Amino acid sequence: MAREHDAYLTSRLRGFGSTIFAEMTALATEKRAINLGQGFPDYDGPPEVLEAAVDAIRSGQNQYPPGPGVADLRMAISEHQSRFHGLRYDPDGEVLVTAGATEALAGALLGILETGDEVVLLEPMYDSYQACIALAGAITRPVTLRPPSYRLDVDALRAAVTPRTRMILLNTPHNPTGAVLDREELRAIADLAVEHDLIVVSDEVYEHLVYDDAEHVSIATLPGMWERTLVISSGGKTFNTTGWKVGWICGPAKLVAAARAAKQFLTYVSSGPFQPAIAVGLRLPDEYFVGLASDLRRKRDRLMRGLVAAGFEAYTPRGTYFVTVDIRSLREDGDGYAFCRELPDRCGVVGIPNVVFYDRAHESEGRHLVRFAFCKRDEVIDEAVERLMGAAS
Repeated sequence: MAREHDAYLTSRLRGFGSTIFAEMTALATEKRAINLGQGFPDYDGPPEVLEAAVDAIRSGQNQYPPGPGVADLRMAISEHQSRFHGLRYDPDGEVLVTAGATEALAGALLGILETGDEVVLLEPMYDSYQACIALAGAITRPVTLRPPSYRLDVDALRAAVTPRTRMILLNTPHNPTGAVLDREELRAIADLAVEHDLIVVSDEVYEHLVYDDAEHVSIATLPGMWERTLVISSGGKTFNTTGWKVGWICGPAKLVAAARAAKQFLTYVSSGPFQPAIAVGLRLPDEYFVGLASDLRRKRDRLMRGLVAAGFEAYTPRGTYFVTVDIRSLREDGDGYAFCRELPDRCGVVGIPNVVFYDRAHESEGRHLVRFAFCKRDEVIDEAVERLMGAAS
């Protein structure tokens, strides 16, 4: 029997409930805990970008922007894709501005998938993926990435593709594991996509957040992939403006049009004065993007040292905002969800249980794993580490 509060909820969304981010952020607020759960920085982005938003507001750019997005932002996105990836997109028809990457994903999935289609994707997975696939009436076929390396199992990937597969949903740099797929892994995905005539939706929001010897490669650059790939990104992670919700889709006109057909009935348009500001950000010099990655790598290392000192087994991410840890050295039963719910009371820190990023059939794979974000001020990271060490002692 459906729970009382589910009485009017479509069956496609039953079981999803509130997002883990809403739950844990509310817990952080209630307990006045340090929030290392939700992936947003606690410091502002480049002043040029912030000032451009203020200027846009003051100059009257506060009404509905054009449906596809402000023309200058679409041009800046096109320039960015060429500058960093060598990809060519016509800003008129092959670039679409969205309310963040989450709406871009929803538009792509709802606009392309038919009921019963199958979507192959990497697991653990960002939580909106499964919900949007379910809303489209499609079926999730996860391929699990496992620690410590989180490398792609190509045989498992191939086994996941069936005659009903319509799409591969890719995320690199990968949330929550921090894995960055290399060219060999991407070629394996591309070969399957070409062989089975599949559409690829590539979530690349962390494209500039890569560390050490990792290199972000857009799968759209590989042979046979431009014409079948929608590339999704946003300005939130790159410019510390997650609340602005400015994202985009790039791809061949027919695929972008399919995503736009769904997107127009979601928000229609959004973020009017923030769109020209993100255009300014995308045109910042190379030094900004290099410095962004360097600063976050330093923060990653700072948090990693603390987590290891607190007794966790921590897996080094090569990209994103997040470090994944195995909690079993501190909690024998390995219940990551219970650990995260108890942690704010124990020491005033919030993390995210990775189990929520797995398909229900594979929950055992992530039950003992927890994600912490390092996109925080140094003093906040240090205080969080001190509290975690106190809880572990």
